[in-house]
Amino acid sequence: MKNQYFLEKAERLKPVLLEELKTVLGSSRPLKTGDEVIFDFGNHYVGYLSIDFLSTGHHQDAPLYFQIQFAEIRDELNQNPDSYNGWISKSWIQEEKIHVDVLPATVALPRRYAFRYVKIRILEVSSNYSVLIPQVSARCVSSVNDYALSAVRMKEEDALLDKISIRTLHNCMQEVFEDGPKRDRRLWLGDLRLQALANYQTYRNYSLVKRCLYLFAGSTLPDGKLASNIFITPEVECDFQSMFDYTLFFLNTLWDYYEETKDNETLSELEPVCEKQIELLRQAFNENHLLNPEKTDRIFVDWNLKLDPQAAGQAIYIYALKALQKMQDVLGKDNSVLKQEISEKTEAARTLFDETLGVFISGKEKQVSYASQIWMILAGVVTPAEGKTILDKLETIKDAEGMVSPYAYHHYIEALIQTGQKEKAYRCMHDYWDGMVQTGTDTFWELYNPKNPEESPYGGIVVHSFCHAWSCTPTYFLRKYYYSKEVNKTGFP
Repeated sequence: MKNQYFLEKAERLKPVLLEELKTVLGSSRPLKTGDEVIFDFGNHYVGYLSIDFLSTGHHQDAPLYFQIQFAEIRDELNQNPDSYNGWISKSWIQEEKIHVDVLPATVALPRRYAFRYVKIRILEVSSNYSVLIPQVSARCVSSVNDYALSAVRMKEEDALLDKISIRTLHNCMQEVFEDGPKRDRRLWLGDLRLQALANYQTYRNYSLVKRCLYLFAGSTLPDGKLASNIFITPEVECDFQSMFDYTLFFLNTLWDYYEETKDNETLSELEPVCEKQIELLRQAFNENHLLNPEKTDRIFVDWNLKLDPQAAGQAIYIYALKALQKMQDVLGKDNSVLKQEISEKTEAARTLFDETLGVFISGKEKQVSYASQIWMILAGVVTPAEGKTILDKLETIKDAEGMVSPYAYHHYIEALIQTGQKEKAYRCMHDYWDGMVQTGTDTFWELYNPKNPEESPYGGIVVHSFCHAWSCTPTYFLRKYYYSKEVNKTGFP
């Protein structure tokens, strides 16, 4: 179902992409069949590659046949694309095999890639000639440039986290906030919410956030429910799938946008869309106001596939209701019924607290997880003091389901800050994200499991996203909570 008024607004907000040309020089080494060369661009880029080829020796009496392999991190270059057997389509693998009939030639690839490294392998030439590659160039694109950034003086280790976070955000900011420029290249609601928060502390590109909000509102499922993600080309179209928590996060993303911009027009136009989501998702609760996950769409929360989502989903619903209440307060709407629902859902959530264990449980198996505690805290189901006690207790429960993605760790750090544990949150942020930093990465990843750094939810790192939207939030934490002038004029304590 499409709302043309909303889609036209989104189209008018479409950014003109900024371009930057990057060139890496080659060598004078002649290349024969089986030879390969790696070009290092020195940083992570998103863009369009051009390769200059020359021939040396006798006349070119057969086509040049070569392979290009792109890599966001160097370990990708060691992967054999032919051996990938995961559940995501192989067509996402960043490689090309091309014939060139006449040399010299410049081969300009029409497809956009995300990379730092480019490996070119000569698959076949005749014995009469060799190939030279004098240079490789990339026309790199983003909707923002770093001139918009404000300089913040930080400790060296914080400055590095900030730099990598910003690079991640920069390369995901294209015509929309993409989840990852290597794979999917789509607008996802869960990613958008965290990207927008990081953007407010860095580039402050408010129009791109506004565009994305109108895109979601402009293309919905037939019943009016927001999809989890949106396709942009060849035309705007929502995906067929919806996720309970992602749908709800539209409310929080809109409220965060309003708090940052005070854009009353956008709030007024999109608040009814928020009301519609609550109307649709309310049906997943039983007569005791407890969420029944079997009556709703998938509840994502984290890439931990063992996670029971009931408690976290209950809390996220409350979290979104409170955002809607704030919107209606601003718009002067009567929200007495909404306030009553918040109270009822909160009381129901507290029934999931296990007095013996001292933490919240979830589902029929009474699972204990980090996600359940985190979201009960963020939703305000418990007080900050109660939340601190719960998080302390959680650390003593050895079989509690943990977190595997930067997305989940972001919310854990938010919960630590909300419960007054700012220094612990800072240490946790470094403990987790520094693991990626130590690999030499230029951008942060979709999934990073410190116990298994090569883990991927897709069955192989050759399709793993090593520049991913939801991992960019250390810059948000550092600039908002540790180096903000309003917080501390001298920086981190």
